[in-house]
Amino acid sequence: MSAFHSHDGEDTFKILVATDIHLGYLEKDPVRGNDTFVTFNEILDHAQKNEVDFVLLGGDLFHDNKPSRKTIHSCLESLRKYCMGDRPVQFEILSDQAVNFQNSKFPWVNYQDENLNISIPVFSIHGNHDDPTGADALCALDILSCAGLLNHFGRSTSVEKIDISPILLRKGRTKIALYGLGAIPDERLYRMFVNKQVTMLRPKEDEDSWFNLFVLHQNRSKHGGTNYIPEQFLDDFINLVVWGHEHECKIAPFQNEQQRFYISQPGSSVVTSLSPGEAVKKHIGLLHVKGKKMKMEKIALETVRTFHIEDIVLADHPDLFNPDNPNVTQAIQAFCMEKVELMLDTAERERLGNPRQPEKPIIRLRVDYAGGFEPFSVHRFSQKYMHRVANPKDIIHFFRHREQKEKKGIDINFGKVVSRPAEGMTLRVEDLVKQYFQTAEKKVQLSLLTERAMGEAVQEFVDKEEKDAIEELVKFQLKKTQGFLKERRTDAEEEKIDEEVRKFRESRKKNTEEEDEEFREAMIRARANRSEDDVLVAATNDEDAMDVEEIGTSDGLSSTLSRGRGRARGRARGARGQNSTARGSSRRGRGATRQESASGSRSYKPVSVPGKNMSTIDAFMSSKTDHSLSSFQSYSEDILDSDSDAEDTSFVPPSSKVNQRLPRVSSVSKRGSQSQASRGVDFESDEDDPFMSPATSRRTK
Repeated sequence: MSAFHSHDGEDTFKILVATDIHLGYLEKDPVRGNDTFVTFNEILDHAQKNEVDFVLLGGDLFHDNKPSRKTIHSCLESLRKYCMGDRPVQFEILSDQAVNFQNSKFPWVNYQDENLNISIPVFSIHGNHDDPTGADALCALDILSCAGLLNHFGRSTSVEKIDISPILLRKGRTKIALYGLGAIPDERLYRMFVNKQVTMLRPKEDEDSWFNLFVLHQNRSKHGGTNYIPEQFLDDFINLVVWGHEHECKIAPFQNEQQRFYISQPGSSVVTSLSPGEAVKKHIGLLHVKGKKMKMEKIALETVRTFHIEDIVLADHPDLFNPDNPNVTQAIQAFCMEKVELMLDTAERERLGNPRQPEKPIIRLRVDYAGGFEPFSVHRFSQKYMHRVANPKDIIHFFRHREQKEKKGIDINFGKVVSRPAEGMTLRVEDLVKQYFQTAEKKVQLSLLTERAMGEAVQEFVDKEEKDAIEELVKFQLKKTQGFLKERRTDAEEEKIDEEVRKFRESRKKNTEEEDEEFREAMIRARANRSEDDVLVAATNDEDAMDVEEIGTSDGLSSTLSRGRGRARGRARGARGQNSTARGSSRRGRGATRQESASGSRSYKPVSVPGKNMSTIDAFMSSKTDHSLSSFQSYSEDILDSDSDAEDTSFVPPSSKVNQRLPRVSSVSKRGSQSQASRGVDFESDEDDPFMSPATSRRTK
């Protein structure tokens, strides 16, 4: 202890470490709505009281990709309250900040901004909940970074190669190389590690004298063949890995026996899933680094709502429950009530020693009713605890343990998979889509898209509200497949076309990198389309507001005719497919004594999307017939004279109807190690200290 605390102001870094704060989780809940904000204030209060050099966050600062105004406001309020002040920052940055913060309009650390007064810098990577999205690939952290309250780093936009450049920090004689990597889809990052496309850059001078600290936000536990990141993928020159995304608190660093680095998993600061891992006591860490030595001090969070969970297997109590007994359901309900009361008593005893802890606990009782038992009414059971627990609606969970049977060739019941997910296990949308198409009948199988691409598009649609994701992906692949068929000069026979399309699809499934690039291009188009729609909606709202202002009340009619405003609007008011009657039928040009109207005929090709039951050849033929449309769409446009400044003397009554239609505009746009032999990492001894030995990443318009 003395080796650190006696020289804290000279050579020792003090870093507050936290991950997965999930601001805004259940913010509309009347009981738990403020839990995340209260705990975030506690975390920053610890940073201020301990006079840390900086705060390091491991992703998922926000629970939603698009946080509410309340959440953003509360976060800004907390950061301004605790992280701004006159206390000088004691460390310096040696690396090129234009590289470290290259995605920011202000590529330098916030405490060096002469317009800001920062006392505690906050460094954070993004997680899977608050990752960049939209046409400009922005996230909530970018808002905080632009405001100068947080330093967002570790962002990678390439899907081909990742170069992780560290932020080089120095305080006295201690030097830290801070590496960061924001959340990336696990399968993609797994494949990039396997293909050696991830590189961690090291300082050129005295590379062995740096304490290498790496923070990432990925699956650590195995959720599938490639849906996690094995610890062995990381470079062996790292000293400490701060692992975000996993919510179970394992903050005490322990050593990886193969790579010889240490891993700290701080876990979440709020209960977001009713699983056993969330019931572990929540902590944050105070990391001391001096030279190549380090020590992690655990700090228990006092404002976290207590969570108790227990499992019951009814079949394990044959002396209490007999399925043939007509009153067995009442007996089970009484037994469950007894268990809940015991958990409530335990929670009350814990709260007595901690007045800052919320009053109502979170209680979860999981009941396995396999063996012929029937569940009772969960709704009635929950009503008994409405005013005693924070989660009365899901206080009890019935499930039936699935017996392991060796059966082959059994079809997967997709409905059961969706309706009964494993407790504590996250079901991913893309996995469900892939599983569905693998077990679906032949007539509903995909012809153009792969299961993987469709799954990712559905995930974008569900999680990030990209409403054009699926449509743009279909259009993109349809156009690419058409080009493939033209190159092969395939005969216009349905069987041959189907066979060539099938071959092309299988070749894309094997080339996962090309498939990733195609999906990324389709999503860029979808985001661009959404941005364009937002502009059109905004323009519509502006014009509607102008209509209200100019038409006004009944007295406003004469004033409208005499004010002489709104010269040369030059546009038909019935645009966007509405006729003039629906828009009030008032022709604009009030500053003119004469009005002229002209109609022009313009043609456009409507976008063709394959129907639901359309065959492959029908889909391709539809795009050809579009070029030979016999009738063209037309629209009328009012041409207004803006040369005269005289008062209006004429008024076109609402009976004058002008059908107008705004053509859809189209344009094409594209966005396109080192050995661990002599590491020299030492740790100070402590009662809870585990380190007792030294160790060396547009729509067609």
